[in-house]
Amino acid sequence: MKFEISAELGYSVSETSALLLNIHALRTPRQKVVEESFTIDPYMKAEEIVPAQGENRFVRIEIAKTANLSISYRATVDNYFEVNDYTKQQPISVAQLDPSVFQYLHPSRYCQSDKLYRFAETKFGKIKNPFSQVIALTNWINENVLYLSGSTNSQTSAYDTVTELAGVCRDFAHLGIALCRALTIPARYFTGYAYQLQPPDFHACFEAYIGNEWVLFDPTKLVPLNGLVKIATGRDAAETAVASIYGMVQFNMMSVTCELAEKNFIPFYYDTDAMKGISYK
Repeated sequence: MKFEISAELGYSVSETSALLLNIHALRTPRQKVVEESFTIDPYMKAEEIVPAQGENRFVRIEIAKTANLSISYRATVDNYFEVNDYTKQQPISVAQLDPSVFQYLHPSRYCQSDKLYRFAETKFGKIKNPFSQVIALTNWINENVLYLSGSTNSQTSAYDTVTELAGVCRDFAHLGIALCRALTIPARYFTGYAYQLQPPDFHACFEAYIGNEWVLFDPTKLVPLNGLVKIATGRDAAETAVASIYGMVQFNMMSVTCELAEKNFIPFYYDTDAMKGISYK
């Protein structure tokens, strides 16, 4: 499925500074960037950085003078995903997990799974199938946490969200991740462009490691699971921020779009009766 995505960002800079942006679509075995463009007006030196560990595409911009920056990113992305049946999926012991996913079992800055262990075990611990566990906790978040813009800030954690029962997509994702980890299911943060999201914005959800693959879940249920273009994954939002600012930089505006580049789109949501979920790579 092909999507046309774009992001427009505006900043005011009052002294020598730097920006680290994370808005480029990932290139993965199941996500092909057909074409893309990235411009900065006025021109500033920029370089793409891919961390030694990981696949996220960061762009570092050096700003040597006072300026009003206009940044534009556009891309055509061809996505492929698989729908798999997890009816007979059994839990995988830590001893059998791929070592690369160990980091997604541990508590992190915004996902204090150690503080939510008792809650997770009480609510979802008796469910034996791991896919059913994640579906159950995802549904619980959707039904019990109020989606409320402006109700949280950059300091809000999963523990805060389960206490206050309000948040935005970022908070829903953090809570889902923390509950999965508390149940010994590796989970990671997913940020991307989202088709049919209203109002248009970057969107956060999470992936859980089930049956030796990453399966996508969205506690907000605001967009179809096959309508996402992946930007980044990480332990939580601290590793996947759209923009990290170093210096005197003022954020002014943002505009995000994600549109279909072809017809015949059939939206996919969880198929809980058949126990089917969607996997991106």
